[in-house]
Amino acid sequence: MHLVGGQAFADRRDAGRALGERLATYAVPGDVVVLGLPRGGVPVAAQVATRLDCPLDVLIVRKIGAPGQRELALGAVATAAGVQVTVRNHDLLADLRATGLPDGAFERVERRELEELARREDAYREGRAPVSLTGRAVILVDDGLATGASMRAAVTVVKRLGPSAVVVAVPVGSDQACDDLRPMVDALVCLRRPHPFRAVGYAYRDFSETSDDEVSAILHSPPQ
Repeated sequence: MHLVGGQAFADRRDAGRALGERLATYAVPGDVVVLGLPRGGVPVAAQVATRLDCPLDVLIVRKIGAPGQRELALGAVATAAGVQVTVRNHDLLADLRATGLPDGAFERVERRELEELARREDAYREGRAPVSLTGRAVILVDDGLATGASMRAAVTVVKRLGPSAVVVAVPVGSDQACDDLRPMVDALVCLRRPHPFRAVGYAYRDFSETSDDEVSAILHSPPQ
C-alpha cells in the first residue's frame, strides 16, 4: 500500500500533531472551534485544538452498520445542540435490499445507535453544555475517512447550527470519501490518501481502540 505524503503515523496523537501543523499554516478564518468525532477522532482533535489554541468539543456520530456486518456503513446518525440528522448510503441500501436486506432493518439499527449516541452524550459531557457553533469556523476532525458516512452526518448537523465555515480535517482518507465530502464543506484537509485504500487503521502503527474513559479524560483535561 502506498501512503501518499509519508509513512504510517505512530498513533492518533502523532497524526493529530501533523494535522495541527498543516492547519496552522492553512489560515482558517475567524473564531475557530475544533470538534472531534468519538471515539478515535477525539485524541486527534485534541492535538489540533492545542496547536491552534482554540476550544475543543465533541460531536457524537454513530455509524449505522449492516446487520451482521457492522463495519459496512448503511449510513450514520449525528446529533448536536438538540439537532439530529440521519444520512443514508442509498446505493448500498439498494444493493443490499436487492439481495435480501429485510424491510425495516435500517430503522432497527438506527434506533439502537440513537440509544448508544444518547448514552455517550451523557457520559462524555457530564452535564457540560456543548460549545456554541453559531458564527464560528468549525473544524471537524476524525482519525480517518473510509466511506465518509459518519463525517457526512457530522457536516450536515453542524451546518444547521449556523457556523461561519465548516472544515473537515483528517490524517488519512479514501479518494471516494474525500471527493464526496469536498462539495459539502468550505475546505477539506486530508494529509494522506493511500493507494489502494484498505482501511483507516493501515495508516497507523498503533491503532488500538480509544475507550470512553479516554475520551472523557481528554475532554475534561486542560489543553496540552
